[in-house]
Amino acid sequence: MSSTQPSILWFEEIAIGDVPSVGGKNASLGEMVRELAKGGVRVPTGFATTASAYRHFIAAGGIEPRLREKIGDYQAGKASLQETGSAIRELILSSPIPDALAADIRAAYDKLAERLKLDNPAVAVRSSATAEDLPDASFAGQQETFLNVRGHRALMDACLRCYASLFTDRAISYREAKGFDHLEVALSIGVQQMVRSDLAGSGVIFTLDTETGFPDAAVISAAWGLGETVVQGAVDPDQYVVFKPLLDKPGIHPIIEKTRGAKAIKMVYAKGGSKRTRVVETTPVERQGFVLAEDEIVELGKWAATVERHYGRPMDLEWAKDGETGLLYLVQARPETVQSGRSRTSFLTYHLKDKAEPVLTGVAVGGAIASGKACVIRDAADIGRFPDGAILVTGNTDPDWVPVMKRAAGIVTDHGGNTSHAAIVSRELGVPAVVGTGNATEVLRDGQDITISCAGGEKGLIYEGLLAFESEEVDIGSLPETRTNVMVNIADPGGAFQWWRLPAKGVGLARMEFIVNNLIKVHPMALIHPERVSAEDNRTISELTRGYASPADYFVDLLSRGIAKLASPYHPHPTIVRLSDFKTNEYAHLVGGSAFEPLEENPMLGFRGASRYYNERYREGFALECQALKRVRDELGFDNVIVMVPFCRTPAEAERVLATMAENGLRRGENGLQVYMMCEIPSNVILAEEFARHFDGFSIGSNDLTQLTLGVDRDSDLLADLFDERDEAVKRMVAQAIAKAHEADIKIGICGQAPSNYPDFAAFLVEERIDSISLNPDSFVRTIRSIAEAEK
Repeated sequence: MSSTQPSILWFEEIAIGDVPSVGGKNASLGEMVRELAKGGVRVPTGFATTASAYRHFIAAGGIEPRLREKIGDYQAGKASLQETGSAIRELILSSPIPDALAADIRAAYDKLAERLKLDNPAVAVRSSATAEDLPDASFAGQQETFLNVRGHRALMDACLRCYASLFTDRAISYREAKGFDHLEVALSIGVQQMVRSDLAGSGVIFTLDTETGFPDAAVISAAWGLGETVVQGAVDPDQYVVFKPLLDKPGIHPIIEKTRGAKAIKMVYAKGGSKRTRVVETTPVERQGFVLAEDEIVELGKWAATVERHYGRPMDLEWAKDGETGLLYLVQARPETVQSGRSRTSFLTYHLKDKAEPVLTGVAVGGAIASGKACVIRDAADIGRFPDGAILVTGNTDPDWVPVMKRAAGIVTDHGGNTSHAAIVSRELGVPAVVGTGNATEVLRDGQDITISCAGGEKGLIYEGLLAFESEEVDIGSLPETRTNVMVNIADPGGAFQWWRLPAKGVGLARMEFIVNNLIKVHPMALIHPERVSAEDNRTISELTRGYASPADYFVDLLSRGIAKLASPYHPHPTIVRLSDFKTNEYAHLVGGSAFEPLEENPMLGFRGASRYYNERYREGFALECQALKRVRDELGFDNVIVMVPFCRTPAEAERVLATMAENGLRRGENGLQVYMMCEIPSNVILAEEFARHFDGFSIGSNDLTQLTLGVDRDSDLLADLFDERDEAVKRMVAQAIAKAHEADIKIGICGQAPSNYPDFAAFLVEERIDSISLNPDSFVRTIRSIAEAEK
């Protein structure tokens, strides 16, 4: 080999511009070692063989003419993909690595051993194609990686197998699809210090939300052992979501989601025999615990932000934790190629037109809906029977499944998270998928009509039958500016990121009830007083709260992270969080709830809202709500959160609620805490100037205000035609509330549906000079135009 083209380069000699020499994967590793290590990002050391070394190997073996012949036969239809791939790999594996190149590789390995002060150190041997990991060509998973490789003989064998893996069936078909010349693409081999993650854990980080493209989140998946199980989708990992803009705030841990995965298996080093790794079952302690501590999640979040900043684009990273030293490492970095290429000003939304109960749930990939016949395939050997346009149902996928995935209308898997192979490829292909369902291959029948929906946020739903659905393109590129602050109402943390592109001035109503009902599921008093709860409910509570310091901590943790997630998309604009406003009949339906709730004739006018918070029946439960809100602001860092008190009947009650909040660490005015009141009872309007002394702002709840002004039960079918927010009596109430708030110099908005439903009502609010209007996200674009029109 010529001296101008070395066969070996150490990572610290490589930069991102060296993709032609060492491929995308190794160029990225070199760039991180050179540029980011000084900023505290740890990357395991190592070296790479160059593209010229690969070309020297091909030339020395004299195999190029036969490679061209085999590829030509495939392109002419004379040989199948399988025959071509097998023949070329056999050709490469039977060619010896030239002596000089082999000597260079062995010498570099010995030098690495010296650096690490180890005999025969374990290394990861990774393939890095020169057309891989480019922003417009995601070749992830096309070539092979070999883990726990020790000694000269094993290293040379792994290197030869890396060269052969340039011609796996999936790599050949991928290059054909992307229009790359097979013999122009070369292969560099990365030989990297093996991080002992077999003794700890590993996983994947995306520096944006993989489903919505929300740029301020970093999504980390984590499983025990080596990272291959996460990438393959063989394991259901933990998921952590970090809010990047708050990472530099001292003393703040902005982890807005912590979801524990099943983590049933892990990959570890094999001892003896020819196999280097093996898969074993995890222990009960591992399954019930989290892989990473909070400090480690934050450290990885900071590294993700650093790498993204350095490259100037969203990234897809792999990390590993060394179980011997306890140190974290980044072991790979490549550009994220799906969401980063999408428009920031337009997006598609999907809606089911039919109502039905799902038969299965999992993790949603993509935001679309698909329907068709289920094709249940348990073994890759049977993929030949997959018909075009069916919905693929399988355990998990690997790169060999890609040709079938391209022909599927949708994909469903038993295992895997949103960073598994099935999720990454589905996203890339634009095919909706529901992964990690647990048992889809057992529940769904071959040929059964099903519908899969990824349109509702993070949870993917699978229904029996072919349900009707529609899609709509939302274009926000030409939305007008308005004097009135236009905000959004959101309740589901799982769907919080869906509408991040909207130019909303914050969240006008974040409903706590959804988090309690759908995520926590337990009455807060039942967590504090298990002695008052049935044995069956206590068993359910024990199952839900496993792994938490206490049942109360379970409530506070889930509620605080759920609220933080709702506060993320429009940060630093305000997020107004309404304290719980369940009626007693609704509270009773929570696990353990019936032991704590009275039976009321008219719950709508009963023990609800403010009256609960200082009452002995609920006071301890309310303390948990306050703890969660305090954690959101002080520990997670969301000081844009405003607390709102609902259904507050008298100024004296306002004083009692504020005193109870202060006892629980939420003192109005302290650390900038603002407290608003729902203006939804006629007394709130009549005594608005008195209520204004206790609160920093009002938000008109038009549903209750209409109900109580007109004396019409809003749930009554018989009186539905009388329930109208545009009734003159209601409009006078609203106009009075706005005028009195402005006289008292406090802000006032509205968070009901009326402005979305009736453009003339929106125009009336503008005329009265309301400060803000909060809308459901799906009506935002339409209504902001009518608000702008009214302002003219």
